[in-house]
Formats: sequence, C-alpha cells, structure tokens
Amino acid sequence: MKLNDLKPAKGSTKTRRRLGRGLGSGRGKTAGRGQKGQSSRSGFSQGAGWEGGRSRLIERLPKRGFNRAKEPVQIVNVGDLERFEDGAVVDATFLADAGLIRHPDRAVKLLGDGELTKKLTVDLDAVSASAARAVAAAGGTVKGAAAGETD
Repeated sequence: MKLNDLKPAKGSTKTRRRLGRGLGSGRGKTAGRGQKGQSSRSGFSQGAGWEGGRSRLIERLPKRGFNRAKEPVQIVNVGDLERFEDGAVVDATFLADAGLIRHPDRAVKLLGDGELTKKLTVDLDAVSASAARAVAAAGGTVKGAAAGETD
C-alpha cells in the first residue's frame, strides 16, 4: 500500500458543483444566481436580519431594560483554595498559574462555597463576607482591597 493508492471510501465524497462552466453544465451563464440585482453580484453578503432594505425587526422594536456596564468578575470559591499549601499567598497570578482562573489581569472575587482548613493569605480584588469568615476561621488573613469588601 502506498500513499498514492489511498482513496476515500465509496460514497463518502461528493463532487463539487462547478458554476459558470457553459450552458451544457446546467449551471452555466448566470451560475444559478438568476438575472440582475444585488444578489447576483460578486461580493454580495446579505447579513443577519436583512429585510430587503426596510428597517430590521430588531430596530423597529422598542428598547427596554439596561446593559450592565460592569466588567465581568472571575469567581473562585473557598473550597478551591484547599489544594494549596499552608502559608501560601493567594493572588490573581497565583490562581492563574494553578489554572483556577484564565486572566490574571482581570478582577477576581472569592466566594464562600466549600470548606477551608489551610492557613492562607488572600490578596484578591473582592472577597464576600462569608469567604472572609471562612479564611479567618482557618487561621488565614484577607488583605488589600478585599479586606473591606462585604457583599
């Protein structure tokens, strides 16, 4: 068996439709695009929600509600910190290296789900009140901007 002997399985491939290759091909002359008009031109792209030139439905409907302007926060739970050794300083780069968050330069918030037995120093952007209690109960400390956070 050689590479040039290899062929796809019978019926697994379909021949490509060749457009604009003469009248006898069945798709010659206008190549299945009809006569004149925008959709017959090369480079035409209709775009989602296009309604032939009239205002789109999404534009005609009234606006309601509001958009949240806050930047999304990465969430870490207290139970996730159990894998670290005693005395470790937990910050965003430390969590990113451990694979708990993806972006060390974005905000990180510690929530109180799970149990913690290790004595850790937590230095994050925000810490919930229950998470701060859990870290303190384990003998650790919360410092930085997160120390005053209680929500």
